[in-house]
Amino acid sequence: MPDIFSQGFMLRAFLAAGIIALVSPCIGTTLVLKRLSAIGDATSHSALAGIAFGLMIGINPILGAILFSIFAVLGIETLRRAFRGYGEIATVVVMSAGIGLAAVLSRFTGSASSLDSFMFGSVIAISDFDLWLTAALGVAVAAVSVILRKELFFVTFDEEAAKLAGVPTHTVNLVIMALTAVTVSVASRIVGALMISSLLVIPVAAAMMLAKSYKQTIVISILLAEAFTIGGLFVSYYADLSPGGTIVLIGVIFLAVVALATRKKRM
Repeated sequence: MPDIFSQGFMLRAFLAAGIIALVSPCIGTTLVLKRLSAIGDATSHSALAGIAFGLMIGINPILGAILFSIFAVLGIETLRRAFRGYGEIATVVVMSAGIGLAAVLSRFTGSASSLDSFMFGSVIAISDFDLWLTAALGVAVAAVSVILRKELFFVTFDEEAAKLAGVPTHTVNLVIMALTAVTVSVASRIVGALMISSLLVIPVAAAMMLAKSYKQTIVISILLAEAFTIGGLFVSYYADLSPGGTIVLIGVIFLAVVALATRKKRM
């Protein structure tokens, strides 16, 4: 059996996955508690369109994903303000646009296998540039999450009260959307653009069943995300499976077990 740590591409994969698993729950907690989980799906489909665009014009696909994801979250926030009380409309519209663009642009990428590696994740294709870009953007996301932790907390639980208290809620919401766009984009190489929304939501959902406070939810969700990604990389390497799909399935199985266990305690 080959030594997983003797492979350079696996070392890059573990480093990148560790960064992604650290920042994803920081954003995912806010999205889940604000009942905006579907935004991850909308952004991921827009990121896939950006990846196809990057492949088409010959730039790094992650840069294309970031560009399209930022446009997507700005569009969602604009439409949410236009359809007050019907925020899900904005998510569905942007998701539909992302799917449509991805389908159209995929015909001009020149390589279906390259696009597939971003759709479902690929540890082999991670370059040094991808790793450094993931690290830089991961640090930026973590730093902003820490600096704005109080504002994020207020906006998450009571946006109207936060507005009355002087918190610039519109700006904070834009920051949340931008962080979501960046997280989805940098994670597309490892987890896959079609699956990253699961890493934003599943660890947080499991942590909510185990934690007793907002802070505990974030900490536990980060630990779970790290466990899912690291475990998924090990299993996918030795079983020759898709890394993104393996990571997601491990998370889903764990969530199901926790849900059953906590249900028995409540009964």
